[in-house]
Amino acid sequence: MAGPASPVEAGANAFPLSDDIRKRRNYALLMLMLVYMSSHIDRGIVGILAEPIKKDLNLNDTQIGIMSGLAFALFYATLGIPLAVLADRTNRRNIIVVALTTWSAMTVVCGLAQNYVQLLLARIGVGIGEAGSSPQSHSMISDMYAPHERARALGFYSLGVTFGGMIGVLVGGYVSVHWGWRTAFFIVGAPGIVLAILVYLTVPEPPRLNRSARPEGANAWKEMGAGFSFIWTSAACRHVIAGLTLTAFVGYGAGFFGPAFLERTHGIPRDQIGLILGPIAGLIAGAGVIAGGYFADKWGKADARWTAWVVAWGKVIAFPLILAYYLASDFWVAIAFLLPGSFFGAFYLGPAFAMVQSVSPPAMRATTAAISLFILNLVALGLGPTFVGIASDVLNKQFGFGTDSLRYALAGASLLNLWAAAHFYWAGHAYAKEVRAS
Repeated sequence: MAGPASPVEAGANAFPLSDDIRKRRNYALLMLMLVYMSSHIDRGIVGILAEPIKKDLNLNDTQIGIMSGLAFALFYATLGIPLAVLADRTNRRNIIVVALTTWSAMTVVCGLAQNYVQLLLARIGVGIGEAGSSPQSHSMISDMYAPHERARALGFYSLGVTFGGMIGVLVGGYVSVHWGWRTAFFIVGAPGIVLAILVYLTVPEPPRLNRSARPEGANAWKEMGAGFSFIWTSAACRHVIAGLTLTAFVGYGAGFFGPAFLERTHGIPRDQIGLILGPIAGLIAGAGVIAGGYFADKWGKADARWTAWVVAWGKVIAFPLILAYYLASDFWVAIAFLLPGSFFGAFYLGPAFAMVQSVSPPAMRATTAAISLFILNLVALGLGPTFVGIASDVLNKQFGFGTDSLRYALAGASLLNLWAAAHFYWAGHAYAKEVRAS
C-alpha cells in the first residue's frame, strides 16, 4: 500500500472560525453526540425488547425485522434528503431540535401500542423524527473543524452509536425484566425532550463556510439532483458509501437480533444480556471508534489513502473474529472473539463520514450526507434486520435449524464485511486524488 504522500491538511491554517465558535465548538460537538446517542437508544432498544414484544403481541422474526428495519428506514431515509436540503438553506440546529422532540415523543408512544399495526406506526414516527438529525450534525461539525480534524470530530460524534447501543441494551434489558417492555420505551423516550430544550438554548449555529458556493437561483429539487450527481461522479463517495452500506447491513442485523441470539442460543437472561453487550457496545466499540478516527487523521496527514485504508484493515481483522463469535459453542469463548471484533469493526464510523464531508462542496454538505444516509439506511437499516429475520424463519421452518436458525442467519450476513473492506481499499486511491483537487 506504499505510494506518494497526499497531505490533506493543506489550507488548514486558513480555515476561518470566529473566537466564539472556536471556544464553544467542543461543547457543541458533545451535545450533538448526545443527540445522536438518543437516536440510537430509541432506534436500537427494539433489539433487546424483541423477545418480550414477540411473545406479548404474538409476532414472528420477519415481523420484528420489518418493524425494526424496512418500515422504519423507508421514512427515515426518504425524508432525510429534503430535510437536509432545508438544512443547507436554514438553521440546522433548529431542525435538530424539532427532530429530537419528535422521535423522543414517538418512542414514548411505542410503549402504548396494543398490537403490531400500532407499534409499526409508532416506529415509523420514530423514523420520521430521526430523519432530521444526522446530516444536519455532519454539516455543523464540518463547519467547526478543519479537514485534518474531521475524522476525530466525527469519530467522537459517532460515539453516539456505541453509547446509545450500550444504554439501550442496559436499560431495555433490566427494565423489561422487572417492569415490562412498555416501561422501557417510556424511560428512554422522555429524556430526549429535555435534551432538545438544552440544545435549543445552548448550542450555537456555526456560520457556513463558502456559503457563496451555492449556485444562484438554486431550488430544492436542483440541489437534490446536484447532490446525487456529485456522489455519482465522485469515486471516493461511491466506494465509501458502498462500504458503509455493507458494514451497516451487517451491523443493523446484528444490533436488532444480537440480544435474541444470546437469549436463544446461549440461554442468557435478558437483564444479563444488557450487562454483557452494553459495555462491549459502549466501551470496546467506542474505543474502536476513537482509535479509527485517530489513526485515520494521523496517517492520512502523510498519505490520504490511509484515511480509508485504516477502515479496510479494521474490517479485514474484524471479519474472522465476528464469524467465530456466532459459531462458537461456548458462550465465554464467543465473548472472547466479540471483544476484539467489536473494537476493530468500529474503525469505520469517523473516517467514512469524514471522507464524504471532505470531498463534498461546502454548500451541499448536509445534502450529500443525507443522500449517503439515504442509500445506507434504505438498504442496510431497511433490509439488514429484515434479511436476518426472514433467513432465521426460513432456516427454522424449512430446514429445521430450530433455535440455531438465528445463529446461522447472523453468521451468513457477517460475510459481507469482506466485501465492505474491498470498497474501503478502493476508496483510498480515489479519496487521495479528490482531496488534492478540492
